[in-house]
Amino acid sequence: MEGNPPKIRKYAIQWGIISGVIGIVFSLMLFFQQMHYEQSTATTVIGISILFAVIAFGINNFKKDNEGFLKLNQALKLGTAIAVVSGIIGLIYYFLLTNDILEAGYMEKAMELAKNKTFAENPNMTQEQWDQGMEMQENFKFLAYPFILIFNAILGLVAGLIFGLIMKKDSPTY
Repeated sequence: MEGNPPKIRKYAIQWGIISGVIGIVFSLMLFFQQMHYEQSTATTVIGISILFAVIAFGINNFKKDNEGFLKLNQALKLGTAIAVVSGIIGLIYYFLLTNDILEAGYMEKAMELAKNKTFAENPNMTQEQWDQGMEMQENFKFLAYPFILIFNAILGLVAGLIFGLIMKKDSPTY
């Protein structure tokens, strides 16, 4: 192979931004349809599918620009990095939503919906138990940001592994 391989950072930023923007467009679509309070399996699967698809395109684009060659470790790095960049963009949206910038009272309404659902599923739960849970959640609210980022990185690692195994092509050694 002639020349140096392309820089993973360039592709991670480019495809991470693409994934983040598509994810925000999807989230805004849910927002404008008043479906952003629903924690449905379908929306989660669609969000993960968007991330996986963009990672696949990013890895494929990297492979093309690398004269058709791709090592598994490059795919792992690229998948993880794309997911982290996308996650950072998603966290910015999450921050704007949960801190009353996009929608005033979002967290209060989300908590009320969660409370109704919890009491419907657990009729023996008392208000005191609910309040204790909310107090504990308030103490650990700041942990949502790193957990979301870690979860995204793990998804990116898995996607990088899958697509890396599928697209892997080592350069010939002479």
